[in-house]
Amino acid sequence: MPDEWQLPTLHIGHRVEVHDTIPSTNLRAAELANDERNHGLVILAESQTAGRGQYGRVWQSPRGSSALLSVLLFPPAELRRPAIVTAWAAVAVGEAIFQTTGLQAAIKWPNDVLLHGRKVCGILIEQASAVVVGIGLNINQTAEDFALQQLPDAASLRSITGHSFDRDQVVFSLIHQLDAEYGRLLEGELTTLEACWKWRVGLLGRKVAADLFDGSSVNGRLLEMAFDGVVIDADEGPRVLQPEVIRHIFQSEPRA
Repeated sequence: MPDEWQLPTLHIGHRVEVHDTIPSTNLRAAELANDERNHGLVILAESQTAGRGQYGRVWQSPRGSSALLSVLLFPPAELRRPAIVTAWAAVAVGEAIFQTTGLQAAIKWPNDVLLHGRKVCGILIEQASAVVVGIGLNINQTAEDFALQQLPDAASLRSITGHSFDRDQVVFSLIHQLDAEYGRLLEGELTTLEACWKWRVGLLGRKVAADLFDGSSVNGRLLEMAFDGVVIDADEGPRVLQPEVIRHIFQSEPRA
């Protein structure tokens, strides 16, 4: 049986299942998704044997070196949009990183969190009757760990800052940030999340390329980035795209 933490939160983390080893925290959360009483449950693992990233990629992490967790949610319909859920998780991760390290993280569309241009966190959203939000935050891996795994673009809080962190304290900070941001969403503060999301993506006013899920792409200057529409000033005029149709969006010109 897993251990259980009970945190003094309002919405998320009042129950935390703590597993030594588990195939996947997302799979465990999905197993519990038939009972709305499990809303806000967090599944935390020391290690995963079948962790997954976006598009089915394998997510592996040395034992105890990362925050490997999933949150089970039954949000109201207006908060179930993938763009909103992903932004909520990514912004909370960024705030937790800042509280832990004093460094500001960036969001790489749609669901990676970067420090100094390197990936420190991946987020995986899965929806059925409930919403499962999987988060893998690299905390104490060394640069040598990533070199051995041939992951030159990956990093951890330790490899960026040069010192290690208490894994559980980082997890507590992350859960409290997720809880606080979710509470604001329930209170209708969607514009606050949108502003934080836009700022952490950091592409407004820049020339970008947006690759869409239908295989096409849109190029131009990013005029607006909102949950109601991403506006790109393309050659044929402004294009308004729903965030959920964009697979990737990235800067297409070097920074000055």
